[in-house]
Amino acid sequence: MATVVELGLLSKFLFAAFASFAQPKMKIETILSPAELSALARRDLRQTACVVFDILRATSTFITALHHGAQEIIPFSEISEALDFKNSKLETRNSKLILLAGERDGVKIRAAQTGGVDFDLGNSPREFTREKVAGKTIVATTTNGTRALRACAHAKTVLAGSFLNLRATAEFVRRTNPETLLLVCSGTIAEVSLEDVLGVGAICDLLWNDFADGQVSDAALMARKLFQLAQKDLLEAASQSR
Repeated sequence: MATVVELGLLSKFLFAAFASFAQPKMKIETILSPAELSALARRDLRQTACVVFDILRATSTFITALHHGAQEIIPFSEISEALDFKNSKLETRNSKLILLAGERDGVKIRAAQTGGVDFDLGNSPREFTREKVAGKTIVATTTNGTRALRACAHAKTVLAGSFLNLRATAEFVRRTNPETLLLVCSGTIAEVSLEDVLGVGAICDLLWNDFADGQVSDAALMARKLFQLAQKDLLEAASQSR
């Protein structure tokens, strides 16, 4: 005959098993092309965590800047929006504490594109040294990365993803367990970019054992498969990207 202790343990086991079975499984979706971003405006993302990848280079640059002590990074889609934001803060903040950063078509934004103002920084992680960015607000606009971030702005959570913070991002996703995880490739101009897909595949690989029994899109599955093929030499794989 089962003892009281054994029955207690059995009831706890059954409860834990039922709770695990009853818990909704996270959906993992992926946007591979920037052509898909406009559709996000029509989606309800209130229960969605978005991780945006622009490996070369916006999200890698932003993570580097934060690591080097930047106070905050505020992304904008358009050059005019970045300029307007900085100008709106000049009455209350020292202009030297707000840096304009960004590029168009891979080139640092210059006065000819802004009506007279050279941006302080481009979009390379090497520019964002501690000496330049510590304690500063960085107002950024790039060809693809910041536009992808802004497209996700109405989501419950928006994260900048890169190989530099991949494990920390995966751990945050595990801890918060969002209803839907949307992995976004910023791309290059209007095209899919290989390095962003590899980044998405890498985080899928880290999360696979936890969430693969949920609803995983074909795009997420393909990204993971591509990462697994390339992971032995990611630098070589990324070097083949446009």
